[in-house]
Amino acid sequence: MNGPIGPISAIQEITARIARRSELTRTAYLERVSEAIAAGPARGRLGCSNLAHGFAAGDAQEKTALRGTTKPNIAIVSAYNDLLSAHRPFENYPARIKKSVIRAGGIAQFAGGVPAMCDGITQGRDGMQLSLFSRDVIAMSTAVALSHEMFDGAIMLGVCDKIVPGLLIGALAFGHLPTVLIPAGPMTSGIPNGEKARIRKQFEQGLVDRQTLLEAEAASYHGPGTCTFYGTANSNQLLMEVMGLHLPGASLPNPGTELRDALTDAAAARVTGVTPQGSEYTPIAHVIDEKAVVNGVVGLLATGGSTNHTIHLVAIARAAGITLTWDDISDLGRLVPLLSRIYPNGSADVNHFHAAGGIGLLIRELLDAGLLHDDVQTIAGPGLRRYTEEPVVVDGSLAWRPGPTRTLDADVLRPVSDPFSPEGGIRIVHGNLGQAVVKVSAVAPEHLVITAPARVFDTDADFLTTFRAGDLDGDAVVVIRHQGPAANGMPELHGLTSALGIMQDRGQRVALVTDGRMSGASGAIPAAIHVTPEAAAGGPIARIQDGDVITLDCLTSTLQVDVEPAVLAARPIVTRTAAPAFGAGRELFAAFRSTVGPADQGATVFGDTLGMLGSASNGASTHHSGIETGISLDLGTSERRYA
Repeated sequence: MNGPIGPISAIQEITARIARRSELTRTAYLERVSEAIAAGPARGRLGCSNLAHGFAAGDAQEKTALRGTTKPNIAIVSAYNDLLSAHRPFENYPARIKKSVIRAGGIAQFAGGVPAMCDGITQGRDGMQLSLFSRDVIAMSTAVALSHEMFDGAIMLGVCDKIVPGLLIGALAFGHLPTVLIPAGPMTSGIPNGEKARIRKQFEQGLVDRQTLLEAEAASYHGPGTCTFYGTANSNQLLMEVMGLHLPGASLPNPGTELRDALTDAAAARVTGVTPQGSEYTPIAHVIDEKAVVNGVVGLLATGGSTNHTIHLVAIARAAGITLTWDDISDLGRLVPLLSRIYPNGSADVNHFHAAGGIGLLIRELLDAGLLHDDVQTIAGPGLRRYTEEPVVVDGSLAWRPGPTRTLDADVLRPVSDPFSPEGGIRIVHGNLGQAVVKVSAVAPEHLVITAPARVFDTDADFLTTFRAGDLDGDAVVVIRHQGPAANGMPELHGLTSALGIMQDRGQRVALVTDGRMSGASGAIPAAIHVTPEAAAGGPIARIQDGDVITLDCLTSTLQVDVEPAVLAARPIVTRTAAPAFGAGRELFAAFRSTVGPADQGATVFGDTLGMLGSASNGASTHHSGIETGISLDLGTSERRYA
């Protein structure tokens, strides 16, 4: 392609590039789905004993319905537990869903539960080392639930962090089944997020006691529903809506409301109607395609969503036979403006975002600007434009009406014509340390370029000990390594945020470089995370020494250590001598640590079993020249930038 192109054409070309790269794997995936579709409802092929086992515990109505194949049977897979505030509302969903499915002419069975852990509870604890791996456990648990082949469609109940990506990866293994995800909504607003952050910093400095901190945290996380900041959980909800797996407007109504109940009933009825027995058969494999994946990335970038999705979206795409790379995300990030400010990118929470116009207005703005693909299939029907409508309950019945056409609060949500930033909220940086992800949406312009000497630590605990001892004066690029997937499961390092923020507040120039993850709620510190290759794989981060000058430049997308190549290559790789991983169940995940792939390929243990073929399966990342609006483009692929 020659000559400059605009953002609309560039997004079309990036999508086409992904499709070309994915041709073999996507074709193989769709062929498997087509074979399953052609074979007809699997329940009809079960042996009599198999089928009898499948309805033995049912009532007379269920037994009659399940003997034949004329009524669709819907699987319910739930991540319910009453420990997680976001999942507590799911307790009564299965019974409600069964009634709604029956009214719609089908039958439903609770097919299985999947685990759901809370990163907020395990933050900084040994259990956090299970968090990322739990996504793949959830995917496998979903597959176990659906493996009985009794089903014509599926409903997934999940909200948080690794849970929604895990459910989706598992569902895509059954690509012939229509699948809808049903959310539970965010809790109502509590203490302002900025006040919570202020008290956390005061506690870290010893200015308030533990009781004061606990009162602030309890006033923030105070009831059923998703935490109200814009972390991974609420990013999940936006992605599922933008990718067409929620009903329009279903993501953000609060739990326990008439509207939430009506949306749950409608989703159950809808999935019943799009089974093979209905007239609008919509398998999930036809919803999640290259355009839907790009739409998900665009939605994430336009809202400054969780960096965890630079891992999860890659893994989700792989499950559908699609090869999404970090360079695709980076190039899209140069084209997509930042349209929202939600904490930690601003002071508002997701309830304020929803009131300002929410996901429907965001989709409208992006569609009108040509930055989203409208010609997609969704669980609600063809075309993403229907997701600009908002649901309402009128006289006890659910209906959709045209959504807002302009923002109701420009401090929270803006039009494409007046963005918070002309580029999206996530950068992929490259250099002689590898590649990494930076969430720039919450970083002030004066902190987007940092050059400072390295202070190197092998654990977050070592860093915090040094900080609390007062031994971190002066500018610093804090390097925390041996935190990648193969090292210890890539735990989130959100617990560092307050200490790093204090350093920045007192005038130090500070950045973080790590092969670990930060929470989707990470704040205003420039942080190059998910550094790949990780230290445990012999990446250059394992050769950094105290005092090395490191530059993190988010404007030029550069991550560089100022050491001569020959000198850096000659240094020994620093390995971490750690005690065996026992406690909090970590010993059960040794096989995961030994087989997990790199972060830029989804940090998954499934590897080539998801259909990855060709050069992208050997652990090497590909790179191409970056896209900037109005410049000539080369959208081919080339060698790894950090090789």
